[in-house]
Amino acid sequence: MAEETKKPASETTPATSQEVVVSDVPVTEKESTPQPEPVPVPETPEKSAAPASEETDKEKTPVTESASFKEESNKVEELPNPEQKALAELKQLVQDALNKHEFTAPPPAPPAKEEEKQPEAETAEPVAAAVAEEEKKEESAAAPATAEPVKEEPPVQEKKEAPPVVEEKKEIPEKEVLEKKETPPPAPAASESSEPAEKVTEKVTAEEDDGAKAVEEIKETIVEVTAASAPVEDVAVPAEEVPPAATEEEVLPGAPEEVSIWGIPLLADERSDVILLKFLRARDFKVKDAFAMLKSVVAWRKEFKIDELLEEDLSGLGLGKVVYNHGVDKEGHPVCYNAFGAFQDNELYQNTFADKEKMNKFLRWRIQFMEKSIRNLDFSPDGICTFVQVIDLKNSPGLYLFKKELRQATNRALQLLQDNYPEFVAKQVFINVPWWYPAYYRMINALFTTRTKSKFVFAGASRSAETLFKYIVPEQVPVQYGGLSREGEQEFTIADPATEDTIKPASKHTIEFPVTENSNLVWEARVIGWDVSYGAEFVPSAEGGYTIIVEKSRKIAATDETVITNNYMALEPGKMVLTFDNQTSKRKKLVYRSKTKPSD
Repeated sequence: MAEETKKPASETTPATSQEVVVSDVPVTEKESTPQPEPVPVPETPEKSAAPASEETDKEKTPVTESASFKEESNKVEELPNPEQKALAELKQLVQDALNKHEFTAPPPAPPAKEEEKQPEAETAEPVAAAVAEEEKKEESAAAPATAEPVKEEPPVQEKKEAPPVVEEKKEIPEKEVLEKKETPPPAPAASESSEPAEKVTEKVTAEEDDGAKAVEEIKETIVEVTAASAPVEDVAVPAEEVPPAATEEEVLPGAPEEVSIWGIPLLADERSDVILLKFLRARDFKVKDAFAMLKSVVAWRKEFKIDELLEEDLSGLGLGKVVYNHGVDKEGHPVCYNAFGAFQDNELYQNTFADKEKMNKFLRWRIQFMEKSIRNLDFSPDGICTFVQVIDLKNSPGLYLFKKELRQATNRALQLLQDNYPEFVAKQVFINVPWWYPAYYRMINALFTTRTKSKFVFAGASRSAETLFKYIVPEQVPVQYGGLSREGEQEFTIADPATEDTIKPASKHTIEFPVTENSNLVWEARVIGWDVSYGAEFVPSAEGGYTIIVEKSRKIAATDETVITNNYMALEPGKMVLTFDNQTSKRKKLVYRSKTKPSD
């Protein structure tokens, strides 16, 4: 049996493969040859522990890309020239839109104006009818009892062109005034008389026959009726034309509008550049597409009432164990955990997805959680403005395959996040991936952009913790996922760094902690999956000293995935030796840490 000794500071963690775990997902060997359109394979593929095959390579393509993905800088001066130019163009488009109030201005409504004009046409018809009726009354009163005036009705019909007379009603008084002030028009009747225009008119009517007199009276009647209706038209037209003018003044004031997104005003400072870069990267630096997406997001946020949603109390839904933030990764990104296995609780499931109203409330809670998390980010050019998402698929096969409500709700949430929260994920790690998940992933593959898919990492159950440790230090990983972070008061905090190590198959592995006189040594250790024997003993430095067994060697089963914590008060200098006996054929991941506390 091989045996090795490990000293905390003398030996570093052995180099491991750069592979992001997916080979332990059985589906890669069970699936048939037909595959969806593969993502281009990078120039330097990773090594795989799984049998090399074309099918396996296709399955691992997203993982390989995610391993090579590196988050870009948000400092404008460090961007390539084409990206700087695209950012400048987008900023100009945004400025023009703010000047024109395109983000918040209501859309024009010309059909409404046409409908407003319809009452005018309707009111004109009764006026014309009244005029015609008045004409008939005057005809019957003024015409003689002969048949000749009746036969001469065609000329009267020509005078039925009431609209032209109505339109010229304002000119008639003006002509009469001119006739009084100026010379009479060169009409034969007017030139033969020096009398005023009014008397001339009377003379003409006296010389004409009775039929002509009737026509003159009809003329006077028409003028009087239209003059009476003129004030109605003069009042109605301005009343309907004023509101549109006032609306335009409200919509287009002199100063540009102010639009904020995620609490940051657009174009206010350099933080706005960071936000605009998110939209550009989400659209491959196509300026017009990025601008269209930005306008769409602003409109959606207004429609979804994000500001009101932030103030809404949704804490009573009991979803705190489904989605939650915990710690940061090695680069300082906040880590968000999504554990859909919590919906195995039937009561929680029914309270969340029993009907459409509850599903909508779940979506509002998810968006609220995202919004609150974003408000804690730093949008300065050198700050952290993205998350690491950890998706735990443990105990979720039945949920996804048979619980359609959960599938529909999660797909809707994914679509909303994809459309309205661009480039907020630095890495997305799927852990405890079941055998069926790759097939499901291909079903929802179309929901994600190529850039988003390049950030995905998949890990089966046996290597989930090891995969998380690639991106998150063990002291920041929750205990249920193989880390050392636990709730409540503990001897250690996230400020106390842990060490990672590997226990080889069929071997004993020891760790030594030096101990000074009259000091209290505290340590904690954890083997991922355990199934090994563990013991601890104190070995004094003095020759002939007796070894003291602190913890008798005992077998810890795989189901007992707990963190072992203990302490020892040393009365003399020496060392604490922890022994891990791995009799399995699999290597084991070990994490541990220690510190010395002064004696009381």
